[in-house]
Amino acid sequence: MNVRARIMVCDDDADLRDLLFDLLSRDGYQVETAEDGVALRRRVPTFRPDLVICDLMMPGEDGLSLTRWLRAEGHSAVLMLTAMGSTVDRVVGLEMGADDYLAKPFEPAELRARVKAVLRRTMSAATAAGRPATRVKVGRCVVDTELKAMFDEDGARVDLTAMEYDLLYTLITHARRPLSRDQLLELAHHKKWDPFDRSIDMRIARLRKKIEFDPAKPAVLKTVRSEGYMLVPDGE
Repeated sequence: MNVRARIMVCDDDADLRDLLFDLLSRDGYQVETAEDGVALRRRVPTFRPDLVICDLMMPGEDGLSLTRWLRAEGHSAVLMLTAMGSTVDRVVGLEMGADDYLAKPFEPAELRARVKAVLRRTMSAATAAGRPATRVKVGRCVVDTELKAMFDEDGARVDLTAMEYDLLYTLITHARRPLSRDQLLELAHHKKWDPFDRSIDMRIARLRKKIEFDPAKPAVLKTVRSEGYMLVPDGE
């Protein structure tokens, strides 16, 4: 992939962290490392990785617990690493939400192939083709995709939750294309849609209040009948 995907490596083995940092950086990815679950939880909201490579067995919070958190928050895909290579361990890891599983020791070539495969499955086509501009005008606001922040016409920061930002970013990378609730949940939060889940509708309503010139008559974040929602950044 040519995209500058963001990858976080979480492992208590410093030598392995350094090895993966060098290997993945040479492949063109943006890479950060974390030595344990505390560091991972602190860095994920600001770095916003597309993929977390996480060790299963670490002092403190283990990889299974961290994977549950990452999936629940919709932060990223997960590739689990462990010295415990049994089928049971693999199944448990995948059931907790990991996208793939690789037993230690591993060949660098296999890791690189699995990273590419996971990102190919989990990153949106628009993102994989190239990230959007650093600053994107969306209605009466400007989204800074590097800061993961939004500002109003006066330059004041507009409060966004992590999941609101993920949803807005997905809409930006698919601008002028209608997306169903199912697609939005899958692309923005890596979740399957439940017919009784109204979380997307609630986030859409909150975003409209922040970006629309007239939230009662949305021209930027439109409802497309029988299809879902579509972002028209300039409100055409």
